[in-house]
Amino acid sequence: MQPEPTEVSQETSSTQKTPGTQNAYLQHGLQNYDELGSRPLSREEERDEPSCSGEADASEPDKANPDKEDETSVRWMRPDSSPRTRSPVDRIVEYEKASNFSTKRNNEGPGFKIVEKSKKARDNGSPISISPNEVLTHILSHLPPASLSAVSLVSHRFHSLVTTPHAWRIAFSRFFPGSDVLATLYDAHRVQEIPDDEAVDLRSEKRVFTRLTALASWRSEYILRTRLLRSLGRGKPAQFQGAGASGSSRSNTGHSGNAQITYNSNFFTTINHLHATFGTGLNKRLPRFIHGADEIGAACTSDPNLGKVDNWGFSDPQSFLQFVDRFPGDAQHGLGPGDVVGVPNVMDVSQSYGMVYGEGSPGGLVYYRSTEEQRGRFLAFSIGLTMPELGIPKVIGAKETMCSVWIAKTTSIPTLTEGVIGILSGSSHGIVTSYSLGTNGLQDRRIERGEITARWVLSPGVPIIAIAVDEEYSSKRRTQRRIWAIVLNALGEVFYLTDLTIRAPIERGAKLDEGTLERLAWATGRTVHWTLVEPTRRISRPDPFSTADVDGSYSPRSSWNCLGLSKEQLIAESQEVEKFLNYKPKHFRAVCEGWDMRRRLEVDFAGDDEHGAGESIVIFDCGLDEGQIAGIKRYTRCNFSVPSDVSRTIDEEGLPYQPSATPPQQVSLFGGPMAAPHTWSFSGTPPRRRGSVIKHDFGHAPSYVEEWRTSEYALGGLKSTQITATAIDMSRYAGLTTSEDPLLSLSGSSTASSPMASPLGQRSPPSSPSDVPGQRARFLAAGTKTGTILIWNLRAPTSNTSDLINTAHPVRIVHTDSPQISCLALTSLYLVHGGNDGLVQAWDPLASNTQPVRTLNSRFSSRARRRLVQAEASARGVGINLFAAGALCLDPDPTVLRGMVSLGTHLRYWSYSSTAADQYKSSKRRLRRSQRGSNNSGERFSGTGRGALKDYIANEKYELEKEKENRQKDADRLA
Repeated sequence: MQPEPTEVSQETSSTQKTPGTQNAYLQHGLQNYDELGSRPLSREEERDEPSCSGEADASEPDKANPDKEDETSVRWMRPDSSPRTRSPVDRIVEYEKASNFSTKRNNEGPGFKIVEKSKKARDNGSPISISPNEVLTHILSHLPPASLSAVSLVSHRFHSLVTTPHAWRIAFSRFFPGSDVLATLYDAHRVQEIPDDEAVDLRSEKRVFTRLTALASWRSEYILRTRLLRSLGRGKPAQFQGAGASGSSRSNTGHSGNAQITYNSNFFTTINHLHATFGTGLNKRLPRFIHGADEIGAACTSDPNLGKVDNWGFSDPQSFLQFVDRFPGDAQHGLGPGDVVGVPNVMDVSQSYGMVYGEGSPGGLVYYRSTEEQRGRFLAFSIGLTMPELGIPKVIGAKETMCSVWIAKTTSIPTLTEGVIGILSGSSHGIVTSYSLGTNGLQDRRIERGEITARWVLSPGVPIIAIAVDEEYSSKRRTQRRIWAIVLNALGEVFYLTDLTIRAPIERGAKLDEGTLERLAWATGRTVHWTLVEPTRRISRPDPFSTADVDGSYSPRSSWNCLGLSKEQLIAESQEVEKFLNYKPKHFRAVCEGWDMRRRLEVDFAGDDEHGAGESIVIFDCGLDEGQIAGIKRYTRCNFSVPSDVSRTIDEEGLPYQPSATPPQQVSLFGGPMAAPHTWSFSGTPPRRRGSVIKHDFGHAPSYVEEWRTSEYALGGLKSTQITATAIDMSRYAGLTTSEDPLLSLSGSSTASSPMASPLGQRSPPSSPSDVPGQRARFLAAGTKTGTILIWNLRAPTSNTSDLINTAHPVRIVHTDSPQISCLALTSLYLVHGGNDGLVQAWDPLASNTQPVRTLNSRFSSRARRRLVQAEASARGVGINLFAAGALCLDPDPTVLRGMVSLGTHLRYWSYSSTAADQYKSSKRRLRRSQRGSNNSGERFSGTGRGALKDYIANEKYELEKEKENRQKDADRLA
C-alpha cells in the first residue's frame, strides 16, 4: 500500500518544481494539473532545467532531503485524495490552454543581472583606465594593422602602447605563425605526448626573416608585409611609369591593363636559365630578361613590355651535341665503368654580359657570346703546354670535360680585378680557369674579351661541379678579407678565395700568342691561394692491406708564391699533379668515399659574425642516384678573437713563442731555404697552413683564429627524399653584411629599396643583429621529387665547438599539388615554386596562410598530365618536358611584385600592384565566367547539354564551399 501524504508534502508551494515533479508530470499527464498553478507549463519548461536563480535556490532543500523528494514523487503517482468537481467544459478549456505553448525562449544557464557600480561625485574614470599595460598590449595585439594604427590616436597612453615595438612584435607573431606550425612535427613521438590543451604553450614570439625595407621596424614590417601579401593575392596590374622601349601602341596598351603577359621564346626546347636587370634603389626601371636553354646551347633576350624576343641570339649558327649523343650507352657523372666523365652541357647567362656555355663531353670547350655581339667564340683551351720548373703541369685537352661555368652578373668582380676575372669554368681535371670580359678605356691595361687570364689545379682528377661568386663583393669586403669565390668538387671538397689575383704587367706592343697567354695565366693563378675547408676534406675508404697506390685522403694541387718553393720542388709538384690527372673516375670511387657529381651548392656570402667572417656554405646531397641518401650540411666560417698576450705566447703550431733580436731564417714548407718571392706577390701577407684553424693579424687589431663549424639541416621527417631544386633568398637586404646594414651602422652604402621604406623616426637604432626585426635571417629552400618544399633559416645558430655538429630544423614545410618541384625562387616576402606539371604558385614562408597566396599559372590539361605519368613509367623517361616550369626569376626588391617563369618554350611575366590592398575590395564573389558581351578571356559556360550544366553547378558549389572553409580557417586563426 502507498503511504499517506505527509503534512509537508501537502503544504508544498505550487510555484516550486523539482526534477521529480517534472518527470511525474510527463508520465501522468494532467491528472493533478490544478496543483501546478494557473499558468500552464510549456514544453521547454518541462524539458529544461530551472533558469531562475530563485527556483534553483528553492530546490536546494529538496536536494538536501532525499526522503522528501521521494515523498513528492510518490504523491504524484497516486490518485488525488480530494478531487475537485469540475465540468467537462472547464477540462477542455484547460487542455486547450496547455496545448498553446509559449513562443518565448528561455535563457539557458543561470540568469545574470547588470548592476551599475556606484560612483563618487567626481569620478569620471573608465574601467579600462585601471587595466595594466600588459593586458592592454595583449588586447591590442589582436587588431589588424589598420585598426592598430587608428587606436594610437585615442589617447596618450594608447599612443605610447602602440608605438612601442612590443605590441607590434606580438601582433606580428600572431599573424605570422612561422615555425609554430611545425612546433610539434620535429619529433613524431613527441606529438602524441603533447595534449591539445597544451599545444598553445608552444607558441613563440621569436620570428626569423629578412626585413623588407632599409630602416624597418616591427610596425612597418607588420603593416607592409600584410599589405603586400594582400596585394599579391588580389593580383591587380601595376601602373607603369612609361614604356621603356618603342613598340606599337596596341601592345603597350594591352600590357598595361594586364598583370600577366605570356609570349613565345621561339625555341623548340625547355628554357631553364633566366636572369634580369631590375635596377636598384631609386633607379628602378622596366626589366629586361635573358633566357637560355642548355639542351641546345642557345640564349636570347626579350622585353616583357613589348611581349616578344629580340633578334640577339638567333643569328648564331653554332650548334652543340650532348654527351649522350656523342657517347651513347655510357653512364653520365662518372658512374658505370668509370672510364670517362660526362655530364649534360652546362650554361650560365647574364643580362649585362651575355652567355657562357660548356660542353660536357671529353674534349669539350667553353663557348662565350657577348650581348654586344651577334655571334660567339670558343675560348682558349689546353694546348698541352708543360713547364714543370714554373709549376705548369701538362694538361691533355682531349680528355677534359667542362662540368661547371659562371659568368659575372654585376660589375663588382670585373672591376675589382681590373678585368682579369669575368668568366670561370671548372673541368673534369679539377682545373679552374678564368677568362676576361674585356676592359674599358679608363683602365690602364687592356685585356681582350674572352682572353684566358688565370688557371689553378685544385683537385687533379676530381671534377669541379659547382662555382659560386659573390656578386655584391666590394672594396670594404676586400679589406675585411671576406670570401668572394667558392668551388665544389665531386668528392664534396670545398675551396675558397679571399684574395684577388694580380696579373704581371705586360710590355706595350708585346705579341701574345696562345702559349704566352697560357703561361701568363698559370703565373697569375699563383698570386692567390685557394684554401680548403677542412671539414670537407675527402675521406679514404678502409684499406687494411694497403692495396691502393696512393692514400685516398691525399691530393696535390697548385701552390702559390708565398710558399717560396724552389725549382726542384716545383718540378716535383708538377709531376705529382700530372700523375693524378691521369687517374680515371673509377680510381677515386675505389679509394675515396662520397663520389657524387649531382651535388648542389648554395652560399651565403653576407653572413656575418661581426669579426670579418660568418660566410655559410651549404652542400646538398640530392640522393638522386641509386644507393645515395639525401642530406644537407652547412659549413660556417667563424673568427674568434685571441688576446694579444696569448697570441704572442702561443704560435700556430701550439709551441711557446721565443722572441729574438734577429729575425729567424724562413724555411720552406717542404724543407730547405725559402726562395725569394716574385715581384707580383703580396709582400705583407704571411704564409698560411692548410689547417682548419688560421690566425689573422690585422696590425693593431686583435688577432683572430678561424674555424669552420658544421651543421646539419633536418628534412622534417621526410623519408626517401630526393632533392630536385634549391634556392636562396636573393632579396636586397639579405645580401648585406653587418657593417653594410644601414639599420645597424646608419652609414651603410645601401639605399632605400622603394618609397615604402619606413623612416627611422625618433626611436633608437638597434645595437645588435638580434634587435633587428627578423634577426637578419635568410631563408633557404629545397624542393623534392614528391612536391614538398622545405624552408630553413640559413643563418641558424652554429655549434659551440668545431667538434660538434648541431641540427637545424625547417621553419616551414609546404606540401604543393605538383608531383615534382622543378624550380624555386625566393625573396623575403614570398616563395614561388614551379612544378613539372606547369603549376606555379606563390607561398608565404611565414605561414600567414597555409594555402598559396596566388596561383601564377595553373596546370595544363589532364591529357598532358597523363602523358607525363606514362613517360615517367617508360624506359626512356620523360625526356624534354615542354609542360614543366623550367626557371624562375624574381625582383630582388620584395616590395615590387614582379618576376618571370619559363613554361616549356613560353615565358610568362607578371607585375602586380603593390598598393592593391589599399583599394576597395568588394565582398561579392568573382564569377567563374565573363559577362555576356565581354572580350575578356576566361572559363566560359556554354550550354552544350544537361551534363555540362550539372558540372558547372558542381564547380560553383565546390568554390563556395572552399571559400567558406577558408573564411572559417581565417576566423579560427584570428580568434
